[in-house]
Amino acid sequence: MKKTFFLKPVFLIPIVLISFFSCKKTNNAPPELTVNQTAITFTPQGGTQDFSISCNATWNIVNPGSTWLQLSTTSGNSGSIVIHIKTLSENGTGSTRSSTLTINSSNGQARTLKVSQTSNLFPNYNTSPIAPDATGMSSNAVQLATKIKLGWNIGNTLEASGGETGWGNPLITEDYVKFVKQQGFNAIRLPCAWNMGHLSNPATAQIDPNWIKRVKEVVGYCVNNDMYVLLNIHWDGGWLENNITQAKQDSVNAKQKALWEQIATAMRDFDEHLMFASANEPAADDAAATAILSTYHQTFINAVRSTGGKNVYRVLVLQGPSTNMEKTSAFMTNLPQDQVTNKLMVEVHYYSPFQFCCLLDNDASWGKMFYYWGSGHHSAIEPERNATWGEESDVDASFNLMKTNFVDKGIPVLLGEYGAYRRDNTAHVPLDLPTHEDAVDYWNFYVTKQAKTRGMLPFYWDTGGALDRRNYTVKDQRTITAIKQGAN
Repeated sequence: MKKTFFLKPVFLIPIVLISFFSCKKTNNAPPELTVNQTAITFTPQGGTQDFSISCNATWNIVNPGSTWLQLSTTSGNSGSIVIHIKTLSENGTGSTRSSTLTINSSNGQARTLKVSQTSNLFPNYNTSPIAPDATGMSSNAVQLATKIKLGWNIGNTLEASGGETGWGNPLITEDYVKFVKQQGFNAIRLPCAWNMGHLSNPATAQIDPNWIKRVKEVVGYCVNNDMYVLLNIHWDGGWLENNITQAKQDSVNAKQKALWEQIATAMRDFDEHLMFASANEPAADDAAATAILSTYHQTFINAVRSTGGKNVYRVLVLQGPSTNMEKTSAFMTNLPQDQVTNKLMVEVHYYSPFQFCCLLDNDASWGKMFYYWGSGHHSAIEPERNATWGEESDVDASFNLMKTNFVDKGIPVLLGEYGAYRRDNTAHVPLDLPTHEDAVDYWNFYVTKQAKTRGMLPFYWDTGGALDRRNYTVKDQRTITAIKQGAN
């Protein structure tokens, strides 16, 4: 008996100890609290997003932003859960609002989640959306492109600072539009300013209703005469084109939305003869800037479509980075999202070589003025003025990029601006004037022809030098002939 009494504790002690240490290990598991995000950002319009919590104890959320944020739950027990976080309203405060959620656990752990919502800097101008209307809008972008034969720019007019006549051109008339059509053009590009001198209230980006009415009248001149018309936001003081940066991204998108909601609402009853273009020559030179530019185009698309009616099905035109063919091919590898399919085109411009096309007033440090261009159009009298780059093979190479990367993929390309111009009345008249005149004709013919051959839609840039806007007469028949011959 005595021996047994002392033996029992010997066997029980290990059992008790094992049980004690096992319990201790379970009750002292490392504290766990994991939140799968550290920050969530909402657009000004708001919506719902998700985040998840994993914890091995009870937890709760402190929500200081409860006046504008709502959580699907604010507390829970051990385990994992997905929480829905919802904004309660659009942010029209003019500045980004934010709140930091604190997730506390009874195991002593804590985590934070910053939630922010960017703001609309301007009011919502999509105040009267209507149901989609497909009447007269049956053509997709490719089909519409086949209907556009040759385009003409009414330049230095609706986009002029100081108003429509601010740069010396007369008011656009319906007779002038008819005159352009008589010359063989069936499409018109209307460069237009909206921000620069045409806001009745700059603080709210409200467009002067009289200006919208006037632009709509000019669009009507075109559509009523069976002319296709491209209406854009042009340079317009550079508020978009010169601000393709992260610092300006929010404010530019806000203005892009405000302006296009107003423009699109005013113009939405026009049929597919009217196209909208997001910008003009956006100064994006690399992939990072092109990504920011893409957000401007996305805002444009969303704003136009949101107004409803025929705008739901309208063909929209997006400008490549710097409207440069090489940059567009390299960086514009994906287009923004559109709620309708096959209704987008891409726009590029072409003035190359610049020394030949665009009338440098004097020789520049980076290059001399060229007076002669192309095979058979160089001068022996003034050889130092012959083009040394940018001739036929370069045209072909650039245009081939657009064909391969866009046209062949079912995305039409609009050559929104191009042209070469004569120096016969400038301070630097070529010594070999006949050869110069022939070279200008040849450039306009060759570039038009190569664009048409590759399925691109050429719109010649004119500010009144080729067609007289007052007398409705042809001032430069050689240019008109060269363009038309190139288009055939």
